[in-house]
Amino acid sequence: MSKFSRKLQKLHDTAPRQETAVLVSLVRQHQPDQEVEEHLDELAFLAETLGAKTVYRFKQKMDKPDIRTFVGKGKLEEIQTYVEHFGVDMVIFDDDLSPSQMRNLENEIKVKIYDRSLLILDIFLQRAQSAQAKTQVELARFQYLLPRLTRMWTHLERQRGGTGTRGGSGEKEIETDKRDIRTKISLLKDKLIEIEKQGITQRKGRKGIVRVALVGYTNVGKSTLMNLITKTDILAENKLFATVDATVRKVVLENIPFLLSDTVGFIRKLPTHLIESFKSTLDEIREADLLVHVVDLSHHAFEDHIEVVTQTLQEIKAGDKPILLVFNKVDLVEQMPSEEELLQISEHELQETRYLDFKALSEAFEKKNGITPVFMAASLAENVEGFREALVQEVKKQHRKLYPHYLEDQVVDWGNSWEEGQ
Repeated sequence: MSKFSRKLQKLHDTAPRQETAVLVSLVRQHQPDQEVEEHLDELAFLAETLGAKTVYRFKQKMDKPDIRTFVGKGKLEEIQTYVEHFGVDMVIFDDDLSPSQMRNLENEIKVKIYDRSLLILDIFLQRAQSAQAKTQVELARFQYLLPRLTRMWTHLERQRGGTGTRGGSGEKEIETDKRDIRTKISLLKDKLIEIEKQGITQRKGRKGIVRVALVGYTNVGKSTLMNLITKTDILAENKLFATVDATVRKVVLENIPFLLSDTVGFIRKLPTHLIESFKSTLDEIREADLLVHVVDLSHHAFEDHIEVVTQTLQEIKAGDKPILLVFNKVDLVEQMPSEEELLQISEHELQETRYLDFKALSEAFEKKNGITPVFMAASLAENVEGFREALVQEVKKQHRKLYPHYLEDQVVDWGNSWEEGQ
């Protein structure tokens, strides 16, 4: 073996191994198979975002979870056998587990157990950048873990990197960790009070200017749209919860200034107790004058995603705000052909291809909600002008509420414009 080959082998031997995971889902009566797979696909995407590779999916048809181990005895033995045989590092459940269920499962399976909430919290912890977001997420995580602490979750200071934690050394150590967590929770609460005081002061300084917030399901392209509007370089990844902190930029369109904020994406099955873990970004939504609801039109469950976002806005008391609906990623969607074009398409192709009628979709939303959606592809800057015109009109409406005597043709130097960015 050459010196170079030995060096490569050494690097390969010392490289960190990607952790593996199996997913577990309960299938309720009359729940469609497609919906079950969609939820598991999303759970796999969450696991990937955390850094774990999904190697298998377990499904069990049960109307309600087993009170002791969530799944039935036979399914638990299947999971345990698979984990032991293939050396799987963690088991991820698509629902929340009670403290006793988590303890029992870890005692039976002998690997780390994640439920949906804990998985999302760990991703938030990885993604948070600001002091407020980090403090809020860390506090939420400790509060969630405290009643669920087991041998597998001791030495919490080693867990902050996400996956990769191993072991613990007994019940006494767990009690010590619980005392440490209670102390940390108290300190984090005090720290958060001081940070939130600063945030209130900052937001007071934004009075007198229209505030617009980008909202939507996670991974729909909000950050890409933010970059397009403001000509900045905000993180935009094909991962869930790429944005946890709220990012605020000033924009001026047609002589009217406004503040635009990018916010954390929503997701189905987001437990209420997790909402406060990204309170800073939700404050931007609650205090906004206008919401730009971005939708991934290429996702076959986009209507369900719209419903999830709508419900979440209601939960955080922001459901009555004006909304500009933006259907994004139209470049990944096949538009409904004309009658002439339909004659040229084979029956097989019609069955295999998912077509969307943009006109009918627009009319349906306008009739139902009084909202005329904008269709665009932010990543390709397609129909930017259409979005710009719709946004300007909505911002003008809000600006007139603040300044009833404002004249559109008056010249005011507001600083940066759309073209200049921020």
